[in-house]
Amino acid sequence: MKVQFLGATREVTGSKHLITTDSGHTILLDCGMYQGKGMETDAANRDLGFDPAKIDCIVLSHAHIDHS
Repeated sequence: MKVQFLGATREVTGSKHLITTDSGHTILLDCGMYQGKGMETDAANRDLGFDPAKIDCIVLSHAHIDHS
């Protein structure tokens, strides 16, 4: 199993973890967006760090229903 940490590095927002199993399946754990830095966050949110077409499933570990 391989785990890639694609977001929230030294940040509070943008948490994304891509898990690739030994059999080649890809699981995305969360897909957080960066927030609060204007145009800098726009660029960061456009570059996901992976090809969405290659994701087999997505697992959301939590949701923020108190704010958007």
